[in-house]
Amino acid sequence: MKTVLKKMITFFITVLLVTLFVFLAFELIPGDAATARLGTNATPEALSALREELGLNRPFFVRYFSWLGSFFFGDMGISTSYRVTVRSMLSSKLPITMTLTLMSFIMVIAISIPAGVITSKYEDRVGSKICDVTGQLAMSIPPFFLGIIVTYVFGMVLSMFTPGGYVSYETDPLRFLGYMFFPALAIAVPKAAMSTKLLKTSILSERRLDYVRTAYSRGNSTTDVLYKHVLKNALIPVITFLGMTLADIVAGSLVIEQVFSIPGYGRLLISSIANRDYPVVQSIITIIAMIVILINLLVDILYQVLDPRLREGRS
Repeated sequence: MKTVLKKMITFFITVLLVTLFVFLAFELIPGDAATARLGTNATPEALSALREELGLNRPFFVRYFSWLGSFFFGDMGISTSYRVTVRSMLSSKLPITMTLTLMSFIMVIAISIPAGVITSKYEDRVGSKICDVTGQLAMSIPPFFLGIIVTYVFGMVLSMFTPGGYVSYETDPLRFLGYMFFPALAIAVPKAAMSTKLLKTSILSERRLDYVRTAYSRGNSTTDVLYKHVLKNALIPVITFLGMTLADIVAGSLVIEQVFSIPGYGRLLISSIANRDYPVVQSIITIIAMIVILINLLVDILYQVLDPRLREGRS
């Protein structure tokens, strides 16, 4: 419980620091929402009046703590570009980005765990060597470039989907999921290759330990030893990696959204940065940071639960 409490305190401190740095970063960047809305040819009087209306003339810490207090009570402010609440804008985009994230993560698990087990079980076979080379190639390709390849191969050559033909989840849920499959695949493949390699290495390392020889001496078959003894222990570092992978997918999906013209958080973030729509940008970055930090917190706690050696060390 003490460990969980310490990690929770660290979580809140980290989130506060992220919000402060985000707010400070936009304070240092030249230009503001008033300039973006009125243009560079606006008169100083008009700019001053609009800054007063938007509250941009108030001291930095007054604006920061005002925004922070409102944010944690669910009030994310008003978009300076669209003149609607930021909360309503983000709530309509959240299902899109979260669907992409979850589909990608499910693909990583569905690909990497069976592949890791099979390649470790038949490590001396030609097929395992081919998987190793393919995995190295997949790990070296950035997701956004892989997204371009997926768009060309599956969209333009095989015509399995229409590039840029996004279908809303509100209009047709099945076509929405069908379209989201391909960007999710572009995100998942490099991560699945990394996870496969880690699981294979972990299984091969576990197979050299004494408890495996003991299991064989008791008459267990190779399959029984692998699935009943080795895999359980080999999965511990992989679970930690999968937690970090999920956090990376949350942040990395923003780039893929641009490649596939998906109207999620990524497109909204980029357009808001261009328009100096700081309430939207600050809210998106803070939400993503909170999700990433929360995932890391849960992974740390899960690792403590799964690995008895850590609990024994504390006791």
